[in-house]
Amino acid sequence: MTPAQKRIVVTLGFCGLVSAADNWFVSPALPAIAQALAVAPSAAAIILTAYLTPYGLLQPVCGAIGDAVGRVRLLRIIVAGLAVSTAACAAAPTLGILIAARIVTGCFAAGIISVSQALVGDVVSTEDRQGAVGLLMGITFTGQGISAGLGGIICDLVGWRAAFVCFGVLGAVAWAGVMRLRGVGEKRGAAQAEPFRPAAFLVQATRTFFGPGRAVFLIACSTGIIYLGVYGFMGTFLAEKCGLASTQAGLLMMFYGLACLAGGSLSGRIGAARGQAGVILVGEVSGIAACALLAASTLTGSWALALIAAACLGLGYILVQPTLVALSMDVGPGRAGLCTGLIGLGVFAGGGVGSVIGGSVIGAGGYLALWLAAGIALAAQAVIGARALPRARG
Repeated sequence: MTPAQKRIVVTLGFCGLVSAADNWFVSPALPAIAQALAVAPSAAAIILTAYLTPYGLLQPVCGAIGDAVGRVRLLRIIVAGLAVSTAACAAAPTLGILIAARIVTGCFAAGIISVSQALVGDVVSTEDRQGAVGLLMGITFTGQGISAGLGGIICDLVGWRAAFVCFGVLGAVAWAGVMRLRGVGEKRGAAQAEPFRPAAFLVQATRTFFGPGRAVFLIACSTGIIYLGVYGFMGTFLAEKCGLASTQAGLLMMFYGLACLAGGSLSGRIGAARGQAGVILVGEVSGIAACALLAASTLTGSWALALIAAACLGLGYILVQPTLVALSMDVGPGRAGLCTGLIGLGVFAGGGVGSVIGGSVIGAGGYLALWLAAGIALAAQAVIGARALPRARG
């Protein structure tokens, strides 16, 4: 990539970082929010769902709208909305109003990743796409990794309302970066020139998801179930089995984000040497290693093994997910926004399903059963993906 292309990718990656961090920093703040609003912590947990549900469901919608109206134009609107609505959450006097504010925030945030991914596909060559998307998502999910620790620290120092204001300011900085993207990726083809029509969108989205390239989208679903499902239970695992306090657990999980950043930089090199199938295979092997380390940590109570596992999980996820994004652009040429949005829908909807399945597995057999089941599922995904993905490219 040229320096100018790298600046675009980094700018878009920072927007994605803010959108990812905007949800995950709330997790360590839940006890303080519950106390301030006089509700039970279990009741306050709904604000996580209030953000993630529209965040996942609306990604293909926003991607298709970006195809129609222009990606940079849409990004300017939704990043500004993210910044304002996040800061507005700080003023919520009741849980109901905070839930409503988080729903609005999730709606604005939904398109940032899918539209940014499609925009990266517009501005870099096909040969550089793997590395560019990997770098974009590496920066994005660094936000997911570091926000758990950073959110807890901010809440401890200045309170949860100030934390919302701080992340709103980060959103404003991201918006200022997007405003500097002029004349970027605005050339629109015939498919992009068509206006967005909801009925036509649903038909096209269904045909694309279940069409010849369905293996890419279905594996995105299983990736969300396994990787995000495992990640979602690491915080409670570290507290219950390794004896770490919330802040300590958050700081340890920051290694997930650091590995995402490193993996995003490496994916292009691995792709050049081994191809896209090789990138996915390396990522799945790293995920299996994470599950094995978590199993060992369960048996020994060692947080050091869990730290390495967090890094392996982040590396595995950031090698698999962006590669699926790159493959999806080949599945639907001219519909990049829709295709990348469908990947986002599959991953985040899968993450929600993974949380439900993971809770059931833990209830039946404990954390050790969860890690073993996830490792077996990843091995199966590696075998199935090696056979199905080469046939899915359009």
